[in-house]
Amino acid sequence: QVQLAESGGGPVQAGNSLRLSCEGSGRSFRNDYMGWFRQAPGKDYEFVASIDWNGGRTFYTDSVKGRFTISRENAKNTVYLQMNNLKPEDTAVYYCVADRAIVFDARAPDEYDYRGQGTQVTVSS
Repeated sequence: QVQLAESGGGPVQAGNSLRLSCEGSGRSFRNDYMGWFRQAPGKDYEFVASIDWNGGRTFYTDSVKGRFTISRENAKNTVYLQMNNLKPEDTAVYYCVADRAIVFDARAPDEYDYRGQGTQVTVSS
């Protein structure tokens, strides 16, 4: 069964950091375009960041630029999201996504074939 599994979420105080991980299983994701979305209570899915197959191109929503960094380690079938200087408005469930066909800057959740179950990030002020 092909799956994405997120980890690394939790409660954190504003200004601190977390690193989320997303490990793929069931097949290799080394050639997939991958990314992160988030959903806060009562809100729609929001694009956070994405990365191409070899990490050569990355994209971010404006609100996280300079604070979040997406990276990947294909040998471990894993993508990461390093989140620094967290703010209360970053509180959300964070989802990892992947797709084989995307090649460039996809920001709509339905463009991706795979999505994990999510990990909760709660930032307190």
